[in-house]
Amino acid sequence: MQGQRVLVTGGAGFIGSNLANRLTEDNDVIVVDDTYLGTPANLSEDVEFVESSILDTDFPAAVDVLFHLAGYSSRDMHEENPQRGCRVNVEGFVNTVEQVRKQGCETVVYASTSSIYGSRTEPSPESMSVESQTAYEASKLARERYAEYYANHHDMNMAGLRFFSVYQGFGGNEEHKGEYANTVAQFADAIANGDAPELFGDGSQTRDFTHVKDVARACELAADHELTGVYNVGTEEAYSFNKMVEMISDTLGTDIDPEYIECPFDGYVHDTMADSSKFHEATGWEPQISFEEGVKRVCEPYR
Repeated sequence: MQGQRVLVTGGAGFIGSNLANRLTEDNDVIVVDDTYLGTPANLSEDVEFVESSILDTDFPAAVDVLFHLAGYSSRDMHEENPQRGCRVNVEGFVNTVEQVRKQGCETVVYASTSSIYGSRTEPSPESMSVESQTAYEASKLARERYAEYYANHHDMNMAGLRFFSVYQGFGGNEEHKGEYANTVAQFADAIANGDAPELFGDGSQTRDFTHVKDVARACELAADHELTGVYNVGTEEAYSFNKMVEMISDTLGTDIDPEYIECPFDGYVHDTMADSSKFHEATGWEPQISFEEGVKRVCEPYR
């Protein structure tokens, strides 16, 4: 992508800032963020930062492309205040798309979630049936339906990316998320500081861990190809939490056993893995950072 005027909502957050910093090399990038989960410190000085909520109507909207990454990004965050979560994740999405649409924007890439697939050890394709077990998942499915409306009624390019377990580490732009950061970041920080990471159950649950640099590249490709529909973004590989902790410990040269605790959540997703073939066929995207390399990058600041 080159020479475009781009808006990244949630752009001071974890995924958003990685994307904004990537795009600003060749584009005019504006970030809108209310700093709930983000911080301007994550951003390159070339990015224009606007502190605003996606529920407002006075943020810059005259853009060529919208990347909508703002919103409550976990079930816990959403369940604490479901009404507010709905306003932010659903109304905020519609409000933002409306603002840019009225200014002539025709291309939108937005964050959905892989949580709607439930627990699966087999790769999950976009064609399988999905359902919402949590308010967070319901809000992301609502986004997909509103995106379908904008594509059909307003002829816009609306690409929803179902991210799998995105990570970078506290040495990157993830630290500001704190307790809501990916388990890779949290466990690495605990182990590096001599603390035992807490794993639910027996630690056998698995995730498709996808590095944020690959995710940012996926967002750009979705816009470049003016995609419409929903697409998985994941590595098509899964690692257990036990294996992940072992890899972190080996990289850091530590020997700290995890603490196993009872899972406090109903409907906890035990296993995830992407089938990313649809997105690969549409854009040529495939992950460039293996999980082994990703763990090394997460651990590097502690070494």
